[in-house]
Amino acid sequence: MHENGTVYLVGAGPGDPELLTLKATRLLEQADVVVYDRLVSEAVLALIPGGVSRISVGKAAGRHSLTQDEINELLVSLARRGRCVVRLKGGDPFVFGRGSEEALHLRRRGIAFEVVPGITAAVACSAYAGVPLTHRGLSRGVQMVTGHFRDDEPIDLDWPSLADPDATLVIYMGLANLARISNELLSAGLAPGTPALAVQSGTTPVQQRLLATLGDLPRRVAAAGLSAPLLVVIGRTVSLADELDWYLTSEEQVHAAPDRIVRA
Repeated sequence: MHENGTVYLVGAGPGDPELLTLKATRLLEQADVVVYDRLVSEAVLALIPGGVSRISVGKAAGRHSLTQDEINELLVSLARRGRCVVRLKGGDPFVFGRGSEEALHLRRRGIAFEVVPGITAAVACSAYAGVPLTHRGLSRGVQMVTGHFRDDEPIDLDWPSLADPDATLVIYMGLANLARISNELLSAGLAPGTPALAVQSGTTPVQQRLLATLGDLPRRVAAAGLSAPLLVVIGRTVSLADELDWYLTSEEQVHAAPDRIVRA
């Protein structure tokens, strides 16, 4: 009988493989099997050595290759075969990644696990779009919420608390409910002219960013045809986006002057 292996709940970050931690990279090289989500980028998956088993358990809205319960049991089953299991999750496992649910299941089944934090989208995608989450005189705090609830439940958030002009609001997975989110924040007192940002596929060569105001954001996002994965940032720090813009996508680099190219 095999001695149980260990499951490593590893954050893959939002897409750019160079944002992986050293520990995450080492574990990918040592893994017997990698169980990964839909949002893990191809560039990160390319770092997995040949011969390592890969299992996709990707979930998209309304389309689950495996349910969460099935993923939980899969991790237990693999570990009980004595495998070194890397559970690779987009962003950070404990920030809207359901990593804590998986960790609790492993603990209750007697399976050893470790958590390897990753750079969450709120931090990375906003930075790659030129937006600081805090800035003296503009934002004294950050609130992070999800715009998509489990099992497609209606969004029920504390809108008056979120409509804080002195804080930066970051919304994960908010594309489908963006009009509702905007209307609720406006009704709760946030000004229509509040700067807002939408970032699609942040930190990757196909990143797209759209700057607007809260009142106009849903219409602008729809008109631009932006799609998931999409991160929304609302607050006064977004006003710095043009001045702090530094990241050039692959397409932009082709047309940029040589002295403006900042990454190969």
